[in-house]
Amino acid sequence: MIAGVDEVGRGALAGPVTVAAVVLHPDRPIDGLDDSKRVSPRRRERLAGEIRGRAAAWAVVHREAAEIDRINILEATRAAMIEAVLALGDGLGLVVSDALPLPGLPVPVLAEPHADARYCCVAAASILAKVVRDATMAVLAGEHPGYGWAANKGYPTPAHLGALRRLGVTSLHRKSFAPVRVLA
Repeated sequence: MIAGVDEVGRGALAGPVTVAAVVLHPDRPIDGLDDSKRVSPRRRERLAGEIRGRAAAWAVVHREAAEIDRINILEATRAAMIEAVLALGDGLGLVVSDALPLPGLPVPVLAEPHADARYCCVAAASILAKVVRDATMAVLAGEHPGYGWAANKGYPTPAHLGALRRLGVTSLHRKSFAPVRVLA
């Protein structure tokens, strides 16, 4: 079995980094898998449902802003990826990661740049992580109005940066990230 693992939200100023790991079922193919950035939001939602229903195994893991600030975004992402892969259970023969080496896993890892555009299992992980994180940011937008997270997903858009200056830093902001750090 081959697992694909990918993340969403590494460059955001607010909210979690979200990781998904997916093992596709060979007898239940999913048409249209691609890098989540190249799939429309409506199609991503449909594909995420298919991934949940047809994959042999899948897992989604978050790392929150406080942990990102404590250990840095790279290590928080790596820890989430390892946790997500381990949640898939035994029997994996290979893990394909979108560029990030994952030392310490008890299975070989192929860390390849742009794997989400080359491997269906990584594309599935990319889509699932994106759909889950986008939904999380929509909920958080309702709890923290004014930052525009339903639209900008916590990324440093002009609207989000303006809201940071007007409204201040929340507990969901990554205080170690430069645009937030100067305001915290």
